[in-house]
Amino acid sequence: MSSDKVLAPETLLKQRKNAQKSAADKAAEKLATKKANRQKRQVIFKRAEQYVKEYRQLERSEIRLRRQAKQTGDFYVPAQPKLAFVIRTKGVNKIAPKPRKVLQLLRLLQINNGVFIRLTYATTQMLQIITPYAAWGTPNLKTVKELIYKRGYGKVNKQRIPISDNRVIEESLGKYGIICIEDLVHEIFTVGPNFKVANNFLWPFKLSNPTGGWARRKFRHFIEGGDVGCRDDKINALVRRMN
Repeated sequence: MSSDKVLAPETLLKQRKNAQKSAADKAAEKLATKKANRQKRQVIFKRAEQYVKEYRQLERSEIRLRRQAKQTGDFYVPAQPKLAFVIRTKGVNKIAPKPRKVLQLLRLLQINNGVFIRLTYATTQMLQIITPYAAWGTPNLKTVKELIYKRGYGKVNKQRIPISDNRVIEESLGKYGIICIEDLVHEIFTVGPNFKVANNFLWPFKLSNPTGGWARRKFRHFIEGGDVGCRDDKINALVRRMN
């Protein structure tokens, strides 16, 4: 019998057919994923542009109201802040049970841990209790962005996962309409309707000791030359030194 009339085994033919089919399926899936990613990127860019426009409008309206008040000889009183950033300044030794419990509730378990908090009457009272052990203030947009971009870790299946890709955010918060890091920054900074979910997704920030060190009397209140207690917008300078 000549070599050109030898038929290939049926199992080999099946293997080739299956391999061709799986290769075609993989190629189609890859193409669909690429197309979906392209569409998602366009949505993300549009959202980012929209957020930038919104932040600029807020800033301009603030400047305009200040100027109007100055022209009419009045005082401009800004709106009460809705967001605070709290940093734990003391370790675990010699803390009374009540402040210790409040620190646990705020997820401030280690020294130099930081978390975002929605300012309400209840949380303000909690902050008063932990005044000797924490520093807090009102963060600006730059501080929120720098913290999330540089020190941001997400809680995925109770594990600390670095936010190195938008997929990490989308898998956990996609059902709330938060699909990228800019959505997360916007939700935190504006204290949006899904702030609680977004904030719980963020693992407490682990900051370094501040550049140049703490104040000589670290455990005095900020207005007395120390580092603890409320410092309003001065928290931004402290975060820059610790980030």
